[in-house]
Amino acid sequence: MTKHILLPTDFSDNAWSAAVYAIKLYAKVECKFYFLHAWSVANHIARTYITTNYVESVKGEALRQLVELKQMSMNADRNANHSFEIILSKDKLQKAIATAVEKYKIDMVVMGTNGASGTKALFFGSNTVNIIKTKVCPILIVPDEFDFIAPKQIAFPTDFNRFYGEELQPLKDLADLNDSKVRVVYITKNNKLSSIQDYNLSMLKMYLENHPHTFHWMPDYAKKHEEINDFIDELDIDILVMINYEHSVIENIMNEPVIPKIGFNPKIPFLVIPCTV
Repeated sequence: MTKHILLPTDFSDNAWSAAVYAIKLYAKVECKFYFLHAWSVANHIARTYITTNYVESVKGEALRQLVELKQMSMNADRNANHSFEIILSKDKLQKAIATAVEKYKIDMVVMGTNGASGTKALFFGSNTVNIIKTKVCPILIVPDEFDFIAPKQIAFPTDFNRFYGEELQPLKDLADLNDSKVRVVYITKNNKLSSIQDYNLSMLKMYLENHPHTFHWMPDYAKKHEEINDFIDELDIDILVMINYEHSVIENIMNEPVIPKIGFNPKIPFLVIPCTV
């Protein structure tokens, strides 16, 4: 079955780096990649007035760059399993992505970190945060200038407080791409689980039974994102995966004040799986 991968782009090196990562990640899979560029008049309100000619010239230039990007991708990727399409949207990025996900039955959004904050300590830019919050599709965030490494180790932090169901499918699909090992990590102040947690742990073991996996308990000694980063370093993790439940660790991180000392800054790709229940 063909995978449909959405690649938002602002024509930056960061966006191209994320696209290259996606193309290499799905090298063995039949895929249709969609390059999406969103341009809205609201992005140009600094101008005294916006004429029709100005709008058409900007749209024309964006379309030209999209066509060039598609051609460059086809030249760089001779994989017969892959094809490329382009989407030019007049909506703001967040809405453009939501529309494309529904229209083209997108399986995954892959994008750069969009770190427009002016500090390298911050991993997420505002566009990325807003897209994660929409919960319309799994989103894989690729650090700037990240060189592709076949992901053999996947970290999956969880607190075992949720029942595991279909939301785990993107994690299993990701693991299947390179026969990756899933490292489940639980950060806790004690090793005792509640009856609900114990049941959810047993269900997680069942869901992952066909995938190599291990469970790791970490003491609660710092902020969650700091411990997750430590785990990434200690086990040479290649991709971090988290499910974005309501009131989950990832949602709390998204709502932290955007200041340098609190930046969530993994050096590896980060897959956020939405869950609205």
